[in-house]
Amino acid sequence: MKIPLFMQINPGAAVADTLGTGAPTEETISIWNLIVEGGWYIMIPLGILSILAIYIFAERWMAIAKAAKEDKDFMNRIKDYVSDGKLDAARSLCHTSSTPISRMIDKGITRIGKPMADVSASIENVGKLEVYKLEKGLPMLATVAGAAPMIGFLGTVIGMISTFHAMKISGAGVEISALSGGIMQAMVTTVAGLIIGIIAYIAYNTLVVRVDKVVNTLESRSIEFIDLLEEPGK
Repeated sequence: MKIPLFMQINPGAAVADTLGTGAPTEETISIWNLIVEGGWYIMIPLGILSILAIYIFAERWMAIAKAAKEDKDFMNRIKDYVSDGKLDAARSLCHTSSTPISRMIDKGITRIGKPMADVSASIENVGKLEVYKLEKGLPMLATVAGAAPMIGFLGTVIGMISTFHAMKISGAGVEISALSGGIMQAMVTTVAGLIIGIIAYIAYNTLVVRVDKVVNTLESRSIEFIDLLEEPGK
């Protein structure tokens, strides 16, 4: 059986012949080339923001993880010491633990004997300070999440201005190569800004959730300590 002529044609060779080349070519572009295409005046600020976001996330993750650690027997031992009147031993245990919870309880122990409102207020104040320490750097991370896309869009506008300027000053016609630089810059800066912004936004919300968990634990332990002091005979 004779095979029809159109079935004997190599599609790849046909494309190559159409383009006037002997074989199809494939061009790739590296990450570094993309960065260069984006322009140093946009990509350098975006790079700084990305490094800042990574540093804040890593540093806060470790700090919050350390603050979230809790000895399950800590409050039971505090109850025993307070019930037995061993306040010095209770404070020593707080100093040994050195966690937001222990510092908060230690402040409450120093106020034992004063009105309950004073004890509660002192514990609350220490708790607010501990939360403030945990949230350190989060506003900056939120700023990166919002600023990175805007800087990327700024690069987009600059790239398009460059493209239209090339079209304006051209003579009879415009070469694609004369426009490709501005368009490439516009696309690269947009993608870079969005990627950094999305990552920073996810990192920010992840840390906020972890801080909220620590806050809930602090509130629970403070209530537990106040209830201990309000028990009859205390």
